Amino acid sequence: MSLLNQLFIVAALFVLGLAVLAVSAPDRLPRKLVALGLALALLPTGYLAFAELLGRAKPMALEWWLSRAAEATVLGSVLREDEAIHLWLLLDDAESPRGFVLPWDRELAEALHEAEEQARENGTGVRMRLPFERSWDSREPQFYALPQPTLPAKPPPAEGPLQFDHPGDAA
Repeated sequence: MSLLNQLFIVAALFVLGLAVLAVSAPDRLPRKLVALGLALALLPTGYLAFAELLGRAKPMALEWWLSRAAEATVLGSVLREDEAIHLWLLLDDAESPRGFVLPWDRELAEALHEAEEQARENGTGVRMRLPFERSWDSREPQFYALPQPTLPAKPPPAEGPLQFDHPGDAA
C-alpha cells in the first residue's frame, strides 16, 4: 500500500468522524444532510488533491520522514534564477527518486553547477551531503562530483617477463 493510500485512509477516518458528529448532533434534519453531503464531497476532493501533489516537488524544509539522510544522489536539477532550485534526488535508503525544491540561492546554484560540470568531465554523478540538515549555522547543502572510478588491475603476464624479438634477428 502506497503512502498516498495510507494518508487518504487517515483523512477518510477524520471525515467519517466529523460526519458521525454532525449527524448525531441535536439539530434539524436539513443541516445534518448538508453536513453529511459536505463530508462525502470532501473524500474525492481530498483524494484528488493528494494525487495532484504526487507530481509536485516538495520544499526541502518540509521533508521530515527521510530528514536523517546523510547523502543523496542528484539525478537532475533545474535552476530558475531568482525563483528556485529544483532537484531530483535518489536518497540512499529510498525506493524511488523524489523531487524537491530549494529557495533560490546564487552560491548554492553555482556550487551545484560546478559539481555537475566536474561530474560531466569525470563521467560520474553528483552527490549531495546532508540534504535535509536543519541547523542554526548558515551552512547550505553541499554538492560534489563523484571521483572517477579506478581502472581494473591489469592481469599479470602469463609466462614470465616479456621479451621482444626483433624481426631482423630471425635466424
